[in-house]
Amino acid sequence: MRLPQSISRPFSIHVFSIVVITLLIAFLAMPAAAATQLTAAPASVSFGQVAVGASATQALVLTNTHSGHIKLSAFQITGSGFSLSGPALPLMLSSGQSITLNLTFAPQTAGISGGSVFVSGPGLAIPLTGTGTASSQLILSPASVNFGDVPVGTTQTQPITLGASGASVTVSSESSSNSQFVLAGASLPFTIPAGQSMSFTVTFTPTVSGTISSSLAFASDASNSPALLPLTGIGTVTLHSVNLWWNASTGVAGYNVYRSSSANGTYAKINSALEANTAYTDSTVVSGQTYYYEATAMNSSGQESVLSTPPVAATIP
Repeated sequence: MRLPQSISRPFSIHVFSIVVITLLIAFLAMPAAAATQLTAAPASVSFGQVAVGASATQALVLTNTHSGHIKLSAFQITGSGFSLSGPALPLMLSSGQSITLNLTFAPQTAGISGGSVFVSGPGLAIPLTGTGTASSQLILSPASVNFGDVPVGTTQTQPITLGASGASVTVSSESSSNSQFVLAGASLPFTIPAGQSMSFTVTFTPTVSGTISSSLAFASDASNSPALLPLTGIGTVTLHSVNLWWNASTGVAGYNVYRSSSANGTYAKINSALEANTAYTDSTVVSGQTYYYEATAMNSSGQESVLSTPPVAATIP
């Protein structure tokens, strides 16, 4: 028995529609199912705070948790300051197989940055976050220190200031390239909050005469570590002398000057040639000593008088 056309035609169209809709639903569901078969550890990557101009790197592990193979086509990274390195693509991941990506965050400006790594193929996206912080600087003031002339054996001080710019700075150590220069008043390590400063003194105690150069090196967590403070100074020696004079004698060709370290000690002649004048300057004296002087007269025949008395004493400051 044959069915009328009006009955059979609607039935045929209805069946076709169900088949098409069923296939469409299955097709749309496939990518979502595949994405869950590739897992990322960690599921999201946070770099925390990273100073501007510096960088931080973290590892991201991708694992195939599917029973079959998964093809990775490409890696796409978005967000300012983020980059990655990893194996060449495309590649196939077997069941249970993993690969590692190295993610780097290198902020160029301060502030929060967000981005993602998108794995083409399974269609997996991993969120990325990081915060760029202002680069810290250790500021030295003045930029250099000149002590000028300082007598050997004495000490002179100069003030200096250490400040923190951009972020707080922790100074861990300091060193001087010359022991004649010393940083005073510092207890290490110490931290300087951002925008603030701390005051110290530098001492210079020359042990020799002449121009002396050095530098203080400050090691810290600032981006300009170690920070160097140039130092210069001149060690000076004060020259002393004793001026002697006496009354002239008649019939003499010249005079000799004698010196001793004690009033009753042995006197030695200190003039290299017969002194024709009645004055003499002794420039060979040393600070802190006392000297005693006597003189003699010499006639044209080469006869020398006895030493003058009493001796003249001179104490050198």
